[in-house]
Amino acid sequence: MVSRRVPWLTVVPLLIFASVGGLFVGGMFWTDGDELPSTLIGQPAPDVPEQGLSGKTLFLQSDLSSGSVTLVNYWASWCPPCRAEHPTLEALASEGIRIAGVNFRDQEDDALEYLANEGDPFFTHGFDPRGRTSIDWGVTAPPETFIVDGTGTVLFRFAGPLIGADYEQRFLPAIREALSAD
Repeated sequence: MVSRRVPWLTVVPLLIFASVGGLFVGGMFWTDGDELPSTLIGQPAPDVPEQGLSGKTLFLQSDLSSGSVTLVNYWASWCPPCRAEHPTLEALASEGIRIAGVNFRDQEDDALEYLANEGDPFFTHGFDPRGRTSIDWGVTAPPETFIVDGTGTVLFRFAGPLIGADYEQRFLPAIREALSAD
């Protein structure tokens, strides 16, 4: 009886492939795919845009350390999810929640027209036409909303529109907790 040995070098690529595949499969179950981590949580808020929308109150860094909780909402007039969350932002503003809006990668005229037609829930405005400050904030795509405490520390990041079950189950408890600590 002849014994055939498989050269060990032919098995190595199969073992590597199986190991990498196992890591990918495991990663799907070990992390929450809906949650985008943010390194900003617990850190001072990054700089805000130096530019604002014409005729609107300019968003200043000092607005984030005013002693009150502030939402920082990155939005754009061309963004359908931003349009979907707009009524929620107006409702939050009508409840007295401070919302700073940062218009993101947009045309200023389009942003101003949108606010004139749909309402303006923001107490102050930043304009980030090239998306430069959004990089520091870790914004991947609008809309994204950050909860910042009265000392200017980022408490929470919500990627996506403020609507639906995710808004109700994750964002509302976070804003309530932030406001109760205020």
